Amino acid sequence: MQRANLSTVSEFVFVGLSDAPEIRLLLFVLVLLIYLATVAGNITLLVAISTDSHLHSPMYFFLSNLSLLDLLCPTITVPKMLGFLLLEHKEISFSGCLFQHFSLIAVVGTEIFLLAVMGYDRYVAVCHPLRYPSIVSTKLCAQLALGTWAVGLLNSLLHTSLVFTLSFCGPNKIQQYYCDIPPVLALSCSSTRSRELVILVVAGVLGSSACVVTVVSYIYILLEILSRNSPGIWHKAFSTCGSHLTVVCLFYGTTICTYVRPSFTYSPHRDRVISMLYGMLTPLLNPIIYSLRNREVKCALRRVISQV
Repeated sequence: MQRANLSTVSEFVFVGLSDAPEIRLLLFVLVLLIYLATVAGNITLLVAISTDSHLHSPMYFFLSNLSLLDLLCPTITVPKMLGFLLLEHKEISFSGCLFQHFSLIAVVGTEIFLLAVMGYDRYVAVCHPLRYPSIVSTKLCAQLALGTWAVGLLNSLLHTSLVFTLSFCGPNKIQQYYCDIPPVLALSCSSTRSRELVILVVAGVLGSSACVVTVVSYIYILLEILSRNSPGIWHKAFSTCGSHLTVVCLFYGTTICTYVRPSFTYSPHRDRVISMLYGMLTPLLNPIIYSLRNREVKCALRRVISQV
C-alpha cells in the first residue's frame, strides 16, 4: 500500500516567465546581473565581518548568518532559472524538485527566526546596554544561531514530507520557476486538504511566533526611548536598529505580497514575477542596507575592496 502512494511522475516541467525569445534573453541578462550582484555583495560582507576584528560582535555574527542565508536563497533557484531562460531546458527530476523545495523552505524558515533573534539582540543593546556583553554572550549567540538553523531544517523536513509523499500521477507542469508548495500541491492527484491545513497551521504558528518576538522587541525599544526622552536618543536608537528594522519590513513585505493574498487575486504569470522579486530582491538589498546604514561596515568594506 505504501508503494502505491509513491509518485508515478518522474519529472516536473516549469512554466517559464516568457516564451518570447527576445524577452527571455533580456530576462536572462537581468537575472544574471542581479544574481552576480547579490553573490558579490553578500560574499564581500561575509569577508568583511570575518576579517575585521571591529566586527566580531553578536550583531555582526547574526548579520553574517543573514548574509549566508541571502547567498543560499537565490543560489537554490536562480541557476536553474537561468538555464530555463537560455537553454529552454525546463525539466527538473522528482528528486531534484524535492531537494530544491526542502532547501528553499529551510533557508526561508531559518531567516524568519534569525530576524527575530536579531530583534531580541537589538532590544538588549538598547534597553540593557551595560549588561549587553553578559546577556548576549558568545555561548548564547552560538545557541541561538544553531537553534534558528535547526528549527528551519525541521520545519522544512515536515513541509517536504507532507508535500512529496502525495501521489503525482497526472499533469506535471509547475506554474512557477521553482518548486514552491502551492503549485506542487496543485499537481497532486490525491486529496491535499488535510495536509494543506497542517502546513498552514505549522507555518502560521512558527511564523507568527517569530513575528511576535520581533514586534515585542521593538515595542520595548520604543517604550525605552520614550521613557528616557534624552537629546539624541532617537538618532542613536535609529542608528542601532534602523538597518535591521528596514530589513524586517522588506522581508515581511515581500513575503506577504507573495503568499498572504486573497485567492481570487492569484494570477500565474503575475505570481511568477512577484516570486522572482521576493526571491531575488531581498537578498540583493540586505547587504546594501547594512552597508549604507552602518559606518563600521562601510570602513570594513573599504578595507576589503582596497586589499582586493
